[in-house]
Amino acid sequence: MVSFDTIRSAADAQVDVGIRIYALAARLFPICRSITGGGVRETLRVLGQHIDITQHEVPTGTQVLDWTVPQEWNIRDAYIKNASGRKIVDFADHNLHVLGYSKAVHETMPLSELKSHVYTLPEQPDLIPYRTSYYSEQWGFCMAHNELAQLEDGEYEVFIDADKTDGHLTYGEYFHSGQSDRDVLLSAHICHPSLANDNCSGLALLACLAAALRSRKTRYNYRFLFAPGTIGALTWLASNEDNISRIDHGLIVSCVGDGGGPNYKRSRRGNAVIDQAMQYVLSSEGRRGIIQDFSPYGYDERQYCSPGFNLPVGLFQRSAFGTFPQYHTSADNLDFISPENLASSYGMIMEVIDILEMNWTPVNLFPKGEPQLGRRGLYSALGGDKAAGETAMGYLWVLNLADGSHSLLDIAQRSGMSFRDIARAAQLLRANGLLAEAVS
Repeated sequence: MVSFDTIRSAADAQVDVGIRIYALAARLFPICRSITGGGVRETLRVLGQHIDITQHEVPTGTQVLDWTVPQEWNIRDAYIKNASGRKIVDFADHNLHVLGYSKAVHETMPLSELKSHVYTLPEQPDLIPYRTSYYSEQWGFCMAHNELAQLEDGEYEVFIDADKTDGHLTYGEYFHSGQSDRDVLLSAHICHPSLANDNCSGLALLACLAAALRSRKTRYNYRFLFAPGTIGALTWLASNEDNISRIDHGLIVSCVGDGGGPNYKRSRRGNAVIDQAMQYVLSSEGRRGIIQDFSPYGYDERQYCSPGFNLPVGLFQRSAFGTFPQYHTSADNLDFISPENLASSYGMIMEVIDILEMNWTPVNLFPKGEPQLGRRGLYSALGGDKAAGETAMGYLWVLNLADGSHSLLDIAQRSGMSFRDIARAAQLLRANGLLAEAVS
């Protein structure tokens, strides 16, 4: 019987991990990140205080598949001042105020001209939008629509102290070595500034997950990737084409700090083990997870799942991107995420890892009829014991479906029993010489 103290210690550990993830997300939140630049390096420095991250620098102009690594962007200051010299927009107040990758500007202009360079959300008039111009030469600001509407005609000074120069694209990796030569890829995009759910939550969760795996012996290698969206994933793929055949499972992690969902988007393959494991976890314990088929729009799963790679990589989120009103606005702040939701997301991903680690495909070595379990000590001597009955059902389901074509996860799904009970039954049957592992 599980004691109250055991239950309480497990609950305390769940609360503790949520607090740690939230605290790390809060440290990352103020940093102004983009697809390149000092903000990315500063973010990796902070993450590197928790895990041993290898930082990669890829020079501007490097060809990566059909793309080219862009110039590096860095920003130091930006503001809009009215005729009296008061700052009505200040980059120091919120780094969403500047159009991402904006070119430098220092001019004075009338309000009518300024408005053509200001982005707002009329339908959410009190929020600052997040906008970028990665691959076009523009300058601009973002502000609350109500604040723009209150501006009086007159001259305004606009100043953006930023530059685009030949430099590098930066991404980070953490590698946890397992006992095999097969890999699990866990990836989070690092390019969004001051958006707590999208994606300080994913970065912080994966860093804490990687730290937890350090003390664990695993079958798989776990490769954690912290890279800018799209161009970062493409750069990593171009640099690792010789090794990606080792990836058996993969997961993109984003928007994991709010209370929505959970949501999972399948890999392009649609029936990969990661797809099955995520569906199993999101449907257990009354979670009522939402499972979506693959589409070529979203985060970096669309790069990993492009037809030339077709990797088994899915996308895990709480609220799906673009579906919650805080998405890509200043409302995606630290009040929008919580330690409880971060801990819950962490727990679900860890459950998936447990399944990947314990899953295998058994073969019944006595397939004609049922083998005698009693003389092997696999049946309880006490009749009527409910727990013994459930254990016996685990034996019977495993033995019946252990034909070399059903994994333990398949058997758990077919039987309706928990994966852990099926895995334990298979372990005992194997220890007693009744099962072997199918040859792949």
